[in-house]
Amino acid sequence: MRRFTRATLTVFLLATMSFAAPAVANASTIYPPVDACSSDAAGAGPGDTISFSCDARSFAPNEAVTVTVTGENGAGATFAMVRTAISTASKRYESDANGALPAIRIVLPSDARGVYNIAAISASSTGGTASAVIDTSDSSDPLVRAGFDGNQLMGLWIGAGALLAAGAVIVIAAALRRHRDRTDD
Repeated sequence: MRRFTRATLTVFLLATMSFAAPAVANASTIYPPVDACSSDAAGAGPGDTISFSCDARSFAPNEAVTVTVTGENGAGATFAMVRTAISTASKRYESDANGALPAIRIVLPSDARGVYNIAAISASSTGGTASAVIDTSDSSDPLVRAGFDGNQLMGLWIGAGALLAAGAVIVIAAALRRHRDRTDD
């Protein structure tokens, strides 16, 4: 009986430790929501200044956070007038008392084009990301300035039209066949 109690207690302790160990290991890492960080880069152009920030509880309070800008000539991006000489621009900031990263200003390179990914990470958090799609068009059309270009959708429109035409041919062929089958009877 005593042996059974000891064995039961040992199994219970081992089971508890096997479930508790991963929980303790993961307790120190912060996993903010996917949309915890954001940028106001919609329609930004070369040389424009954009803001990047992360919500409260994205990081530990008063923690060092590294913000990195990656893109074509990413080293040309500057943070508050500090220019870096590496292919990816990075700078350290500090989260506030709530674990948020207050808005930081990023000046895009004068020859910016394409997509720039902005990431913020820290020792205790997986952090968050935001993207900036740079508009290099000379158009004053607000849809084009926001990154929407109808010419890029031309293939989609042609494909959709071809599928619609094929569907119409099938419907007409089926209707003719039904009509023919009725007249043959």
